[in-house]
Amino acid sequence: MQRRYITVDVFTDRAFGGNPLGVVLDAGGLSTGQMQAIAREFNYSETTFVLPPRESDHDAEVRIFTVNREIPFAGHPNVGTAFVLATLAEKPPARLLFEEKAGLVPVEVVTEQGKVVSTEFTAPQLLKRMSQVSAEQAAALLTLSASDVRTDRHPPQVISVGLSFIAVELASREALRRARPDAATFAKTFPCDGSDAVYFYTRDVPSGEKPLDLQARMFHPGASGLSEDPATGSATAAAAALLADLDDIRDGELKLRIGQGVDMGRPSLLLTRVRKQNGAIASIHVGGSSVKMMEGTFELKGAE
Repeated sequence: MQRRYITVDVFTDRAFGGNPLGVVLDAGGLSTGQMQAIAREFNYSETTFVLPPRESDHDAEVRIFTVNREIPFAGHPNVGTAFVLATLAEKPPARLLFEEKAGLVPVEVVTEQGKVVSTEFTAPQLLKRMSQVSAEQAAALLTLSASDVRTDRHPPQVISVGLSFIAVELASREALRRARPDAATFAKTFPCDGSDAVYFYTRDVPSGEKPLDLQARMFHPGASGLSEDPATGSATAAAAALLADLDDIRDGELKLRIGQGVDMGRPSLLLTRVRKQNGAIASIHVGGSSVKMMEGTFELKGAE
């Protein structure tokens, strides 16, 4: 059978920005091995496969694959998949509910004059704070010196809202720009609490990059060695939750505008909001725009 796919650039309002995503529609009947092979063929950081929901009051089961493995949750796949499904609908829904390995993921759909302009996911899990690593080890992951790592707000630490990352704050925008992944340190450090990637950011945003609150980057294993992700919604959600958890505010909503992908030529904008009640995190949200890029069909022999 012919299976449809659509590709989108996520967390951007212009073509060739943000993070590319392949969305395979009509994915019923594909085996896990076939999905993995298709994701490897797309060669994007993630590819999603849309299946009928297991529960009638949900909208779809969504399986997410990197080029190497299936993962329980990821951010830009939810934003992009929701954008695709909402734009295909005769009337865009206000909300979609996806079944994923990490749990149920609600995605809000924002429209203007009947056109989908952005989507925003709610993280399936609240913040988990796990193992800490030293400033020296975090710096070595990024081929930096320990003096480039800030620890006044939090130490380098594994955090998760459904997918784990080591989060590191850097002291300067210049350090963020010159960071490079070190393969030997990656091999010594990972896996760690289910993580195989490092997300790092700085509050040192120059005036020319305002009104961003943070600039960020992320290194992870790719198809052939370590690579960089231009927009990482799941890590952004976890980092926003961590910063909200550290904030003194007890009730309210904390918002951040986070840039990513700028230094690799694929600028992305991720909009976060974290709600707190009685000093505790109540919900974590990340949203942004998407741009449709390509669509087509493929056929796998023997797949029903």
